[in-house]
Amino acid sequence: MADRIFLSSPHMSDEGYEIKYVFEAFDTNWIAPLGENVNQFEKELAAKVGTKYAAALTSGTGAIHMALKAAGVGEGDIVFCQSLTFSATANPIIYQNAIPVFIDSDYETWNMCPKALEEAFGKYPNVKAVIVVHLYGLSADMDKIVELCKKHNVVLIEDAAESLGTYYKGQHTGTFGDYGIFSFNGNKIITTSGGGMLVSDNSERIAKVRFWATQSRDQARHYQHSELGFNYRMSNVVAGIGRGQLKVLDQRVAKKNYIYEFYKRELGELEGVDFMPTNKWNKPNYWLSSITLNGKVRPLEIMEALEKENIESRPIWKPMHMQPFFEKYDFIGTGVSEELFENGICLPSDTKMTDDDLERVVKTIKGLWVEEWKDQKVASITGS
Repeated sequence: MADRIFLSSPHMSDEGYEIKYVFEAFDTNWIAPLGENVNQFEKELAAKVGTKYAAALTSGTGAIHMALKAAGVGEGDIVFCQSLTFSATANPIIYQNAIPVFIDSDYETWNMCPKALEEAFGKYPNVKAVIVVHLYGLSADMDKIVELCKKHNVVLIEDAAESLGTYYKGQHTGTFGDYGIFSFNGNKIITTSGGGMLVSDNSERIAKVRFWATQSRDQARHYQHSELGFNYRMSNVVAGIGRGQLKVLDQRVAKKNYIYEFYKRELGELEGVDFMPTNKWNKPNYWLSSITLNGKVRPLEIMEALEKENIESRPIWKPMHMQPFFEKYDFIGTGVSEELFENGICLPSDTKMTDDDLERVVKTIKGLWVEEWKDQKVASITGS
C-alpha cells in the first residue's frame, strides 16, 4: 500500500532550528517548566503577532481556561461561544462553572455570525464574555464582532488555535480581543508537540495568569498558596521546539496556501463542490483546506474513497450545540453550522505533501465524479 498521507502532521524544520534550542535546554540542565526558552518564546510569539504580552502554557485549552478566569468568568455566568468549533473551545466554560450559549456561523466566514451574536445580546444582556473562533485559519468578521462586544462592554476572547499566521485587514488574528489564544498541538501549523499561548496587551492580567498557572505559589520562603492554582506552565524543552518552529511559520503558511490553490485549481470545477470562503479582508493561513458538497457525491463517499488509498481526511467540526454533552444549552442561529457539518469535509493539508501526494488525493476524489458520470450515462441509455 502507498505511504500514508496525513491530514496535518508535525513538520520539523529542515534547518534544525528546534534541535538547537532543545540542546540549549539540555546543555544548561534546564529541562523543567520555565527557563530561558519559555521567556524567549513568549517574547518572540508576542512580537510575531503584534501583541505586548504572552504566557506560555501547556495547551490552547489551558489558555482559554486562563483567559476566562482572567476575564472574571465564574459560576453561573453566561459565555457566548461559537458553536462550529472543537470541544476544547467550550470545555473551559464548564471548568469555570459558567453557562455556554452557542452562537451560529454565517456562510461568508464559517465563523461566528454577527447577526446571531447581536440577537444573543438581546436575549442575554448580562453576558460575561464572548469566545469567537477563527476556524481552519479563516478569520471571523472581527470589525462587527469587536463593535458589538464594545457596545455591550463584554470581554472578547479569540480562539486563534487554528489561525496562527492569519491576518484580518492586515492584523494578526488573536490580537483584536482582550485575550487571544494559540495552540501548538501536533496537528497545528507549527507545533511544540503540545502547548499553547495566551496573549494580551494587559500586563497585569498576563502576570496573574502566569501566577495561577504556576500553582499560585505566593512569594514566601515556604510553599504558600492563597489562591487556587493550576499546573499549566510550558516546559523549557517544549518552548525550545516552539522557538524553532516559529522561524518557519511563514514557510508553513506558504505551503498551506499552495495546497489550497492546488485543490481549488484541480477540484474547483467539479459539480457541487464549493471551497471554504476567502474574503478580500482575510489573508488565511489555510490550515486545513476544506470544501462543502451540494451534489450527489457526499462527504462520506470522499472520506471512504480516500481511506481506501491510505489518505486521511476529516468531517467539518460537529457543532457544539449538537454534541450530547452540550445539547442542553441554548443555541442562537438558523442552522448554518449544522449545514456546514453535514456537507463539509477537510482535505489532507500536510505541509510535507509532495505534488505527487496532491495528485493522488485529487485523482481519488475526481474518480467519484467519473463514476457518477458513468452511472448517469448508463441510466440515460437504459432509461432506468
